[in-house]
Amino acid sequence: MKNIRNFCIIAHIDHGKSTLADRLLQTTHTISDREMMDQVLDDMDLEREKGITIKSHAIQINHKHKGEEYILNLIDTPGHVDFSYEVSRALAACEGALLLVDATQGIQAQTISNLYLAIDNDLEIIPVINKIDMDGAMIEEVKDQIIELIGCKPEEILLASGRTGIGVDAILEAIIDRIPAPKGKEDAPLQALIFDSVFNSFRGIIVYFRIVNGVLKKGDKVKFVSTNQEYEADEVGILKLGLEARKEVKTGDVGYIITGIKNAKEVKVGDTITNALNPTQEIIKGFQEVKPMVFAGIFPVNTDEFEELRDCMDKLQLNDASLTFELETSQALGFGFRCGFLGLLHMEIIQERLEREFNQTVITTVPNVSFIAYTTKGEKIIVNNPSEMPDAVKTDRIEEPFIKAQIITKPEYIGNIMTLCLSKRGILINQSYLTQTRVELVFEMPLTEIVFDFYDKLKSQTRGYASFDYHPIGYREADIVKMDILLNNDKVDALSALIHRGKGQEFGRKLCEKLKELVPRQQFQIAIQAAIGAKILARENISAMRKDVTAKCYGGDISRKRKLLEKQKEGKKRMRQIGNVEVPQEAFLAVLKLDE
Repeated sequence: MKNIRNFCIIAHIDHGKSTLADRLLQTTHTISDREMMDQVLDDMDLEREKGITIKSHAIQINHKHKGEEYILNLIDTPGHVDFSYEVSRALAACEGALLLVDATQGIQAQTISNLYLAIDNDLEIIPVINKIDMDGAMIEEVKDQIIELIGCKPEEILLASGRTGIGVDAILEAIIDRIPAPKGKEDAPLQALIFDSVFNSFRGIIVYFRIVNGVLKKGDKVKFVSTNQEYEADEVGILKLGLEARKEVKTGDVGYIITGIKNAKEVKVGDTITNALNPTQEIIKGFQEVKPMVFAGIFPVNTDEFEELRDCMDKLQLNDASLTFELETSQALGFGFRCGFLGLLHMEIIQERLEREFNQTVITTVPNVSFIAYTTKGEKIIVNNPSEMPDAVKTDRIEEPFIKAQIITKPEYIGNIMTLCLSKRGILINQSYLTQTRVELVFEMPLTEIVFDFYDKLKSQTRGYASFDYHPIGYREADIVKMDILLNNDKVDALSALIHRGKGQEFGRKLCEKLKELVPRQQFQIAIQAAIGAKILARENISAMRKDVTAKCYGGDISRKRKLLEKQKEGKKRMRQIGNVEVPQEAFLAVLKLDE
């Protein structure tokens, strides 16, 4: 066990984690040249297309150092703020972390927040400056930033290039010398922490774990502590590029177990696996429950596909424990799910994965956050979507979630960022210079305002030089109202939104204009209105399409034509009374793209 090292790579998005992982695998000959490709651990098509890591990937490396064989378990983690839950799970299975900083960009917001996560988990941190072969590399400046941030000595910082392989040997040496071996007893009762799971349609659920104490053998009877279910270990093994079966997995190892479980509800990430015959008395203190930030409804396009969608959501949740969902019904869209996501990118990825991996086409409603409403009787109601909002007459006050936003940027963009954040009802808390070319701005902002397009706008205002990170700081009272969209005086519940009263008129007007472009014309006039309560804030009309009823009259008396036109007029009146309006899928997504 003294020759095992468990470590992960943490960094801001796009600082070269996956490329460095490739070089580590190549240098140690874990992967043959034939299997080698760029970002070899990113095995989802989506990850390759977007150039980001979405899932943590574990792989075992065998490395010889000073005549001894070492086993290194590497977990590559995502860098985007929306997948920080994946990072926290990877850290729970490790003793050390490589903190990667891009030599051309320096320390960015997510670097800092991932570093704090690692420090909270008592991990040994090895700072690495990556991309030192680039033209714009500022090695000395970035060194100063790292020393200031974690207080290490200059000689402890390693220089490397994931692309060319410079410095990879030094990193492997540092992993072996600096990261402690796992602690644990092989003769103690089995204790293993589940940190991930995937669904395989032939073999059931494959559970990934890290053994803290004891040994897990093939054929053992195991028990999952939180669900109290017992299973037989059909196959256990370690994680190479694929799964590699072994007779037993020992203390300190990262491995997998297949027990033929088919039901997704029986596996919980963060649970403890123990031996059914000799169970452990303690469960491993794993993760806190995930807190979703953004809520949206997901509905099947055909209502009869609901059961199928439920199965797919269960399987997806196995692989992405940060997705939460519950049942929801909508008058416009039928049965579906109210889903909680960690952010907008997370929501987009889930929608894409449903379509690609499970062939599900879904409609996603307007994302919002959860509010707390207090009624005049003193009851507290959690409002996750507009239909749960109590009547304005019965509501005493409403509180909305606030976040602390940390933005790191170059000094020349301070003005743009100030304008943007203040227009989103932000309050400036602190402004400090990290170095002469780096400013950190700390704002307190309502989460509602950053849900839509804040991150995109921030990037465009600062030409991509700002990095952004946030965490929740509680609820505060706010003037939040429910805005309804009416089509021919019928409310469309899927288009309702909870917004700040001050933004109501502008938001309503933009939305009505957008819907006017998207809703198809009918034989009768359609009125699109935005309303708060009984007060109409904006209105647009879609004029009627006119069918030429007089086309078949050639010549003859004008009264024949008049008679046909009168008949059409009568029909139009009747049509308007009972006419239903079809709303296309694009209309639901229009709300997200109001400013374009």
